[in-house]
Amino acid sequence: MHKSASSPLRRLILKATLILPFLVGIPQKIFASLQKRFPTRTVDNHVPSFSPETGNLRTRDGKSFPYELLLDGLVKTPVTFKYSELLSLPQHEQTSDFHCVEGWSVEDVIWQGITPAELFSHLEILPEAQFCVFHSLGATPNGPGGLKYYIESLPLSTLLDPKQECLFALKIDGEPLLPERGAPLRVIAPYQLAYKSSKFVHRISFSEKKQDGWWTVANPIYPWDAPVPKSRLRKRNPA
Repeated sequence: MHKSASSPLRRLILKATLILPFLVGIPQKIFASLQKRFPTRTVDNHVPSFSPETGNLRTRDGKSFPYELLLDGLVKTPVTFKYSELLSLPQHEQTSDFHCVEGWSVEDVIWQGITPAELFSHLEILPEAQFCVFHSLGATPNGPGGLKYYIESLPLSTLLDPKQECLFALKIDGEPLLPERGAPLRVIAPYQLAYKSSKFVHRISFSEKKQDGWWTVANPIYPWDAPVPKSRLRKRNPA
């Protein structure tokens, strides 16, 4: 009687013992799968860490200071936004594919952030402004052409065209951007190759002229205008 009653319990324990290592391994497998799905590519070093809870950046030597996004250049009056102020602006969510120049793509990435039209509505842009230049946090030692940090630019018309689906992303999949994804803020330009989607952006400067980006300066094989090849697009490029 005792043996019969305990036999199901023994079988349950045995099954749990066999299944447990598999269950424990699931989170690691999921994480590895996500990392493989969305590889990290960056040339930036010494990028400050960021706390979305406080809105503060912290350097490697322990110095802490608030993150601010500066909009300047050909504007009537420069404007700065704290992280909390960016979050208080109307947020837009979109699902778009992400295409790297290396040939890999990540499909259906869910981004949340601020549309360029919304952000730019909070300042007066001068008529001669034709381009936006993005300045990134961090350093690029021995950068091409003497560049000290990552820089890129896009036409103002592209950013303001809703069909281009450009976004200043603060979140991915509903969570604040991780450092490897470009925290605190990054550019998303789905119809341009990913090196145009600057990470760690802390300044947007309006200019009459385009600015060759870090990779274009490093090697002309990376053109300033970098549309995703049509063969890689799952939906038609609106351009």
